[in-house]
Amino acid sequence: MSETKQPGWFGRLFGRKAETPTETPAETPAEAPAPSSDPAGTMPTEPTGTLSEGVPDFATGADEVLPAPPTVTEASPETEPKQDLPDELAGADLEPVEGVQPEGLVPAAPEPEPAQPEPEPEPAQPEPVVSEPAAPVAEAEAEPVEAVTAEEAPLVVYQPPAEPEAAAEKRGWWSRLTGGLKRTSSALSDRVTGLFTKRKLDADTLEELEDALIQADFGLDTAARIADAVGKGRYEKGIAPDEVRAILATEVERALDPVAQPLVVDATKKPFVILMIGVNGAGKTTTIGKLTQKFRAQGHSVMLAAGDTFRAAAIEQLRVWGERTGAPVVARPQGSDAAGLAFDALQAARDAGTDILMIDTAGRLQNKAGLMAELEKVIRVIRKLDAEAPHAVLLVLDATVGQNALSQVEIFQKAAGVTGLVMTKLDGTARGGILVALAAKFGLPVHFIGVGEGVDDLEPFAARDFARAIAGLDKG
Repeated sequence: MSETKQPGWFGRLFGRKAETPTETPAETPAEAPAPSSDPAGTMPTEPTGTLSEGVPDFATGADEVLPAPPTVTEASPETEPKQDLPDELAGADLEPVEGVQPEGLVPAAPEPEPAQPEPEPEPAQPEPVVSEPAAPVAEAEAEPVEAVTAEEAPLVVYQPPAEPEAAAEKRGWWSRLTGGLKRTSSALSDRVTGLFTKRKLDADTLEELEDALIQADFGLDTAARIADAVGKGRYEKGIAPDEVRAILATEVERALDPVAQPLVVDATKKPFVILMIGVNGAGKTTTIGKLTQKFRAQGHSVMLAAGDTFRAAAIEQLRVWGERTGAPVVARPQGSDAAGLAFDALQAARDAGTDILMIDTAGRLQNKAGLMAELEKVIRVIRKLDAEAPHAVLLVLDATVGQNALSQVEIFQKAAGVTGLVMTKLDGTARGGILVALAAKFGLPVHFIGVGEGVDDLEPFAARDFARAIAGLDKG
């Protein structure tokens, strides 16, 4: 009977047989294993715990060794690995031991990944009212687009609701005017008060006053004239700030009085055609809406033409103004020929017996020759129906652009024959004196000024009211 050699602790843990084959007699108790220096890792002779079946009962310290679990025969290089696991261990996940890779085990197949839910289809988008939006194009850089034929772009007339929106009650015009010119008048009043409080009038003081007027965009000539008027007969004498403001108001009124002219609608010309022009962002479309409100209040029938075919938003904006003011709007989709639209709108206004036709146009920079040539084309096409049309060409100017407004007037005057000015956004600048500089250089009529976004914040231009408001004086 050969001596039995028990496997070490590491081998029993993994259920492996010893390398040396042994023969154990049947029904013979196994002798307690002797301590060994086996590097595979045998345990001390007096274990103190119980782990599982096939391991000595450490709780009692008994020498009896329970039957070892079935083991996996270690594969050799010459033999194929095989697996011999009991049913209760089949498929069990075994924790790997660092540095040891059991051989002969077939890895379990990975669990299938859960199926991803299919995305829900997106809801269908509604069709646009006017046209499909095109890729955004900067108005200033856009070249004239290819015209859309009448078959592709039928003329649409948006009819207003039966009752237009009632205008909200507003504070008086003088209150809105002084509030809108507050930034300019405050800047001038502060400089005047600082210059002429407890100080004699001399050349240096007048020079500083002239600089303050130039910074407010009054222009060189107007600033010099006002400074001379203040200094006349007052050298080396004291002068009160209120007296300086009174002189300022007098000189501004004198410069603006010749150009403060109302827009007269000639009833013999039906429809009376008004062409609105200006650079991007000057407020043409909004000004059209405000003027329509005023004309309707005077009893005129008005039709609007959405001639800014570069921007779909401009067409929609004008349609909204038509609903608010009770005026029909003639339009075609974005990209249509602006000149053709103006022609059809004039014909529609004639057929309807409309008093006033106001034509919106695309914003354009005054230094873009191609876009300015298209504006000239609109005028030529209108004159095929009415040789005298347009009867008024209103240039809308943004007061915040300052001296650039002088260049705009010069170029638009050559291209379209400007007949009058509308100055907007005076409430957004401290340099409202640009209106004085325009009057001194061009002498064009100033029909309206705007000091806010409300429908009533656009009023006919009055030189006296403007002069006293910009000087910081009461209406008087």
